Amino acid sequence: MGFELLFGRGHALRGEIERSRDLLRRMAYAWCHDAALADDLAQLAVEKALRASGQLRDPARLKAWLLQILANCLRDHHRESRDFVDLDSVAELVADEGDSPEEKRASAELVGRVRRAVAALPLGQRQVVTLVDLEECSYSEAAEILAIPVGTVMSRLCRARQALKAVLEPVAQESLGTRLRSVK
Repeated sequence: MGFELLFGRGHALRGEIERSRDLLRRMAYAWCHDAALADDLAQLAVEKALRASGQLRDPARLKAWLLQILANCLRDHHRESRDFVDLDSVAELVADEGDSPEEKRASAELVGRVRRAVAALPLGQRQVVTLVDLEECSYSEAAEILAIPVGTVMSRLCRARQALKAVLEPVAQESLGTRLRSVK
């Protein structure tokens, strides 16, 4: 461990990286839908970030930098294993409070449908949707994190939103009697 990691900016940066572990785990799970793999990827990303903390030029871009490291870890994992997650074996965990058991069931069912719809997207679209719509990254941040052009982020996001709308709008009309509205 270098001197700069023990004192000064390096010490503060180390703390910020450690506090970002939950964000990394959440994003990794959103991307791979495997809790154990998400934990491993988040841990690996934290380790790599701590080793390479001297390479971060702008501390204000820490979140994007960490998510880029996480995306690279996932990419490396897929390269090494060439194995895909069996979506049927993923256990759905839904924690939502409702007033009645019926509302809890309906809410859990809706959340499950949304998660399954997102999980059914191709990895590239799933990554872009989670970064832009869930983590509120800008298009340029998402492009930097995933190491792809901004135009590719935009087209993947458009296709992902269209696919999600096609799957979820009939469900929303059926259960809520309303049409989905555009978020962005």
